[in-house]
Formats: sequence, structure tokens, C-alpha cells
Amino acid sequence: MAVPKKKTSKQRKHLRRSAHWKLETPLLVACPKCGELKLSHRVCRACGTYNGRDVLHLEDKKKKKA
Repeated sequence: MAVPKKKTSKQRKHLRRSAHWKLETPLLVACPKCGELKLSHRVCRACGTYNGRDVLHLEDKKKKKA
């Protein structure tokens, strides 16, 4: 059975383990209608379209709030 010759320091142990806990940045794509950056496979918050269709009617919501 293999036995380590020297103790692994806390710093070396943490450096080795830190690579697994890094956060990934969300992938942003440009909306084909307005060009605003949005998350892929989500409705665009600027114009309210998804997959070439109007899903949210943003003008109606603005009129109701006012």
C-alpha cells in the first residue's frame, strides 16, 4: 500500500481543491430582434420575444402600471 512520504500542507490541499468550486459565467447571446444581451433559451426582457414570437406584451404592462 502506498504511503505519502511527506504531509500535504493546507495551502497545497486548498489550491488543489479550489479548481472544483469556481463559478461559471452564464452564457449570454444577442437577441435576434433587438440585439440586447440575454440568457440563451429565455425570453428577452427588452422586447419580450422568444424563438421569433411575441411572448410578453410589454407595452400593455406599462400602460396598466401608469
